[in-house]
Amino acid sequence: MKDTKKYIAELIGTAVLVLIGCGTAVVTGANVVATALAFGIAVIAMAYTIGPISGCHINPAVSLGALINKKLSLKNFCFYVVAQIIGAIIGGAILFGIVKLSGSSAFESMNVGANGYAAANTLTASIILSLIVEIVLTFIFVFVIIGVTSKKDNNLMAGLGIGLCLTMVHLVGINLTGTSVNPARSLVAIFGGVDALKELWVFLVAPMVGAALAGVAGVFMFKKGDDTIEEKK
Repeated sequence: MKDTKKYIAELIGTAVLVLIGCGTAVVTGANVVATALAFGIAVIAMAYTIGPISGCHINPAVSLGALINKKLSLKNFCFYVVAQIIGAIIGGAILFGIVKLSGSSAFESMNVGANGYAAANTLTASIILSLIVEIVLTFIFVFVIIGVTSKKDNNLMAGLGIGLCLTMVHLVGINLTGTSVNPARSLVAIFGGVDALKELWVFLVAPMVGAALAGVAGVFMFKKGDDTIEEKK
C-alpha cells in the first residue's frame, strides 16, 4: 500500500505538471516568463503536496538521478517511470481536450506545448544543438535536485529551490527547444501531430543522458548518508 501511494502520487504530480506547464504555454502563446513560472510553480506546489509521499520526482530524469545516487530502488524506479508516463499522457489528454473544445485556432497552433528542434542552419545542426541544450539543462536541473536534497537541513526549502531551478532552465530553453528536461513531459507530442512525434526521440534521450551525468556528478560531489528522500528498507 505504501509503495502504491508513491506511484499514484507520481502519476497525479506528473499530470498536474504537464497540464499546468504545457497548458500555460498553449494559452499564452508560449510566453517565456509565464511558461517558465508555470512549470516552476507547478513543481513547487507538487513538492509540498506529494513530496512527503514519493519525493515528487514527476520526471524520469529525476528518478534516474535518484537511482544512481541510491535514493531509489530499481523496482521503484521502474514503477515511478511507468506512473510518470501514464500521468503525462493523462495531463496531455486533458489539455488536448481543452484545446479541441475551445475551437481556438490560436490554441491549436501551439501543438499542445510539444517540444521541437532548436532552429539552426541544417537539420543535423538542429538535432545536435537540441541534444546539447537538453543534456546541459537537464544536467543542471538534476544536479541541483541531488544537491538540495542531500542534506536534511534543506528539507523545508528544497521544493522552492527545485521549482526556481526549473523556472531558470525554462527561461533559457523555451525559445530553443521548448525545454523538456523531462521525458514524460515531452510525451504531449503524442497529441501534437506527426512532426512533433518525429522529433520526440531527442526529448526522450537527451534528458536521460543529462540526468545520468548529473547522477554520477552527485555521487562524487555530495556526501553520502545525508539523503533527504532516502528510501526506508
